[in-house]
Amino acid sequence: MNGLAIHDLSVRYGRRDVLRGLSAGPLPRGEITALLGPNGSGKSTLLRTLAGLAKPAAGSLTLDGAPLALTAASARSHSVVYLPQALPAGVRLQVLESVLVAARAGRDPALRERTGTAAQRDLATAHATLERLDIATLANRSLDELSGGQRQLVGIAQALVREPQVLLLDEPLSALDLNHQYQVMAVLRDVTRERGIATVVVLHDINAALRACDRAMLLHDGHIAHFGPSAEVVTPASLAQVFGVRARIEPCSRGLHQVLIDGIADRQGIASRHTR
Repeated sequence: MNGLAIHDLSVRYGRRDVLRGLSAGPLPRGEITALLGPNGSGKSTLLRTLAGLAKPAAGSLTLDGAPLALTAASARSHSVVYLPQALPAGVRLQVLESVLVAARAGRDPALRERTGTAAQRDLATAHATLERLDIATLANRSLDELSGGQRQLVGIAQALVREPQVLLLDEPLSALDLNHQYQVMAVLRDVTRERGIATVVVLHDINAALRACDRAMLLHDGHIAHFGPSAEVVTPASLAQVFGVRARIEPCSRGLHQVLIDGIADRQGIASRHTR
């Protein structure tokens, strides 16, 4: 199966092992994989390693069976796009300009067209992406005038116009209101499927992972505790083990599963009886 695969991956900061012996995959194209886990479990480190920004102490990564480590850095930057939790502050570009810059950066230099047609296509793509994320009204605003949530949405637009094969997003919902949280996950789901992207997203919202993500990887203490379809990974037992909470997974009136937290689990991470 085509997709992103992790092979016995370990990452070390100084003498401290942050990730140890991770193997999973493939994370298929056309699907969203949620990275879940407590603070300090290694989610952002794993995402940065997948992006090539952190060097593994051991192990390897492959995309469609080809080693990512052997891909030239410039070529890798065109196939793998990483969006951190926040865009740099103090950038004075207008929103539309910044998305156009990202669109041009996403093309392989060997394939770039030097014609007005290419510029027109980039402009149309940028406008369409802003419309899809419901931020077209920000097109002529300067980035340094925007709120944190608005900058986050622009960052997502910049990532999407680069048309990556692998899309890595670190907490893309953290600064967004409820409307845009839902809208962003819906757009990511649709674009991932339309373009056959292998999308990996760090989330703290377990219900968003259940609702919008095909698969989930649950990290705990630098290891993969569980990996598979979201509904099989997010269970009362796994939430007790990894997060130390007593939880229920129950369907809502529309039949969608949601997590309800009842309290703190015992020290062994096994959910105790619900209080009555």
